[in-house]
Amino acid sequence: MEQANIREASNDRWFNVINYTVLTLFLIVVMYPLVFIVSASFSSPDAVISGKVWLWPVQPTLDGYEAVFKHKLIWSSFRNSVIYTVLGTVINVALTIMAAYPLARRDLYGKNAVMLLLVFTTMFSGGLIPSYLLVKDLGMLNTIWSMILPGAMSVFNVIITRTYFKTTIPDELLEAAQLDGCNDFKFVWHVVIPLSGPIIAVITLYSAVGYWNQYFNALIYLKLPSLYPLQLVLREILVQNEVDSAMLSDLGQEANREGLRALLKYSLIVVSSLPLMMIYPFVQKHFVKGVMIGSLKG
Repeated sequence: MEQANIREASNDRWFNVINYTVLTLFLIVVMYPLVFIVSASFSSPDAVISGKVWLWPVQPTLDGYEAVFKHKLIWSSFRNSVIYTVLGTVINVALTIMAAYPLARRDLYGKNAVMLLLVFTTMFSGGLIPSYLLVKDLGMLNTIWSMILPGAMSVFNVIITRTYFKTTIPDELLEAAQLDGCNDFKFVWHVVIPLSGPIIAVITLYSAVGYWNQYFNALIYLKLPSLYPLQLVLREILVQNEVDSAMLSDLGQEANREGLRALLKYSLIVVSSLPLMMIYPFVQKHFVKGVMIGSLKG
């Protein structure tokens, strides 16, 4: 018996060693690109172009960030992304709760048909051209609403929120509130929402990331540079290698066009990723709990 326990403990130790080794390698693979991008954003243009940057910044400089924060288009696009993200997330979360709570009620007539229609939209859509024509006919081209309303509600968010409501909000709680004279609107506002912090954190983060990272809608629906989001400006620099001549004049002779383009790529990636990375630690606890509860039952 003791030999079996020793053998089992030895197997557990080997399993832990292998497990930690694999996880450490995975962490290195995931973290290295992030560390490289941050280091390259603080390195000199010559070091970035010549490939001298591997892990730590080489000839540290703030030229890339200086060009980012001095250019008016990047400032306006950053402001636009914040507006699209905040306004879009508020609308998305509100619509998700308004759709998910009735579908979680057992006494809603025809809820299965409504869920079928919602799920149907995840598998089939009208396509790009009908979507563009719809946005155009509604008069939303070259407006902020073309960035917000087309993605104002996610069926995936509705499904996980509905599941959370069904598993955490008991019918007895509703019955007790109704006996005290509470209607459905007051019940949602004073009972359901305060008890649904984890799932609200989940759908808020999902929505915020989606709105912050979207550029395709801007590419299709926006023609005015003053309405461009940050991700579209980043795309033009990363994919199309477009650098405004104003950026060159800001740095003078300190970097040529290629060096400036390389600096802007890494600096903009850091600037565009930093806001969400700063927000995530504050919702991480609720995020994990909400995802686990919302995924248990359908």
